[in-house]
Amino acid sequence: MSLEQAATKIPQQRWLRIIPPVMIVYIFAFMDRMNIGFAMAGGMNESLGITASTAGMAAGIFFFGYLFLQIPGGHIAENGWGKKFIAISILIWGGLSALTGLVTEAWHLLVLRFFLGIAEGGVWPVILVIISKWFPSEERARANAFFIMNINIAIMITGPISGWIIQDYGWRNVFFIEGIVSVLLILLWWPLIDDSPEKAKWISPAERDYIISRLKEEQVSIKSDDAPVSYKQLFANSNFWKLTLFYFAFQVGDYGFMLWLPTILKELTKTGMTMVGFLSAVPFLAAMAGLYLIASRSDKTGKRRIYTALPAICFAVAFVLSVHTKETIWLSFTFLVICGFFHNAYNGVFWAMPPMLFPSEVCGGARGFINGIGNLGGFVGPFLVGWVITTFGSTDIAIYVLSGFLLAAFFLAMSLPANKIDAAKEVVSKDKQIVRS
Repeated sequence: MSLEQAATKIPQQRWLRIIPPVMIVYIFAFMDRMNIGFAMAGGMNESLGITASTAGMAAGIFFFGYLFLQIPGGHIAENGWGKKFIAISILIWGGLSALTGLVTEAWHLLVLRFFLGIAEGGVWPVILVIISKWFPSEERARANAFFIMNINIAIMITGPISGWIIQDYGWRNVFFIEGIVSVLLILLWWPLIDDSPEKAKWISPAERDYIISRLKEEQVSIKSDDAPVSYKQLFANSNFWKLTLFYFAFQVGDYGFMLWLPTILKELTKTGMTMVGFLSAVPFLAAMAGLYLIASRSDKTGKRRIYTALPAICFAVAFVLSVHTKETIWLSFTFLVICGFFHNAYNGVFWAMPPMLFPSEVCGGARGFINGIGNLGGFVGPFLVGWVITTFGSTDIAIYVLSGFLLAAFFLAMSLPANKIDAAKEVVSKDKQIVRS
């Protein structure tokens, strides 16, 4: 019997039970975060009388609020309360998103975006912790990738739907409608999700025993490798800071690309918002393929470092080429689609690395800190683009700046220790030997 055949003998219910609800919840969280980009291009700036720089700040201030619950959320989830944490978050962020449709002043928008960031702040690390409790290391990059596909699905949905709502009903209704739908997610989340295999009533004994035994072995392996077991040791760990800085640099480029893509496409194609909405979905359709292919390749080879670094350099090159070919619309758009393919491809592999470097005592908090500080790039990216457009009147210069951050992310990823994060292949072989026996 082959190793693959032996592995398939373990029941696979976790893939169908855990992944869909976490994807759907974050799809709507991301929609409520990103629809402001379409509102900006669809009349919000003119209606509120704000400049591109102020609009960029409104889009990015979300990420200052986003910092507050990162470490607490991850820590709470590690202690088995992730399901309740996200249930409360759903109700709050959906309500705040709907209230955004009522703003009449720029400061109203800034305040609501800040509190929306707080409400969504713990959701990402909490879901990553839940996934880590359901999927062993040899499956984790793919499980993360399936979850993170929600970002691309959200953008593909947000583009056409938000563009249509804004064009036919005005920019305020995009916040009303999408916020109310988010509140209703509680009806999906609460009955379907479980924090861990120990708490699930639907899982088979064989699948439960397999997951629990594998996770225990992982923790023993990590702790025997002089990994940080306290937050004091964690904050003195160089790999922890490299992961954080990588994530920050990549997010500067990524969020700058995502939030200003509607404006870039409107300039490039000279079409209406409905067409811009549909065109903006194409790069993120490509992104789903990139996310899964890179994660699958990483799980198969056990190489984490190169498959985290490669998307950064490819994204940067394609972004620059989209500027140099904009006289030929179809060619420039093709490079924007390539940007989409790579813009999120690193994510499944990247989030598989913290559990390989840090034990459970600090891993939830580590994920939260990396995500929170890294996502400040989500403020810097949109703000930089807005500032450059206001100062120089050029999106081209802004794209060069964002590409520079992506290049920095590439070098940071390549500086990570291959001997620690590229050891997954050996672990996978050992795991399958266990399954075979």
